[in-house]
Amino acid sequence: MNTTRMPVLFVGHGSPMLALEDTEVTRGMAAIMNEVVERHGRPRAILAISVHWFTRGTFVQSAPKPRQIYDMYGFPPELYVLKYPVAGDAALTNAVQDLLGADVAVSDDWGIDHGSWSVLVHMVPETDIPVVQLSVDGTLDHGSVYRIGQRLAPLRDEGVLIMASGNIVHNLRRVDWEHPDGAVPATISFNDRIIKEVTARNDAAIIDFDRLPDAQFAAPTPDHFLPLVYTLGASEGKPVRVFNDVSTLGTISMTEFVFGDSAA
Repeated sequence: MNTTRMPVLFVGHGSPMLALEDTEVTRGMAAIMNEVVERHGRPRAILAISVHWFTRGTFVQSAPKPRQIYDMYGFPPELYVLKYPVAGDAALTNAVQDLLGADVAVSDDWGIDHGSWSVLVHMVPETDIPVVQLSVDGTLDHGSVYRIGQRLAPLRDEGVLIMASGNIVHNLRRVDWEHPDGAVPATISFNDRIIKEVTARNDAAIIDFDRLPDAQFAAPTPDHFLPLVYTLGASEGKPVRVFNDVSTLGTISMTEFVFGDSAA
């Protein structure tokens, strides 16, 4: 039984191959979920906000058994046979509708995509926590994205773990395939600046992230960054802790945050 408010997680998912890896990053994901369970109890459900469901409008899933989406191309066959079967959660879908009202619609045209399952396979390998995905609304200004997060915060008192998946730095045009580890200077600079602002709870700076130095390099499109803005809204004013502060391929940041009591 949950006796405390659930924290909020922002996770970096990077390459879909993450799902098959056993690394410092994947072990860090497993460890942070173990901490959540130890401190707060096992979540009754997860609201997953995945960048890979990037839509015009805000949508929430309602399927009792959402399908797994293999929304990537050109990867090894073993990635496409990896299964992550989870149940949906009608009560969570209804709660999201109650909180967001006319600003959300139900859609089951999508499913659980690799932005969610490539992470959850490490965090909840038992697949026994229901998952409902919420889309990232590409039509909203950044302040409105933050306010959606604020409106979702009451779910945390109902045993729901809000987990958003994206990347602080995500520039596929400039990746260095020859050097899978490490980061170029612009990646380091932007990643460090975001960590500074997030841990200081300078939410306004994150909402206006596109005004920061190196923003055009780090987020040439805003989609992978916006999940962080949702989590800031959902955890407004709460302490923050960084985990998995690493980068790959020069221009992909895997930096992740836990917001709330688990950050203490």
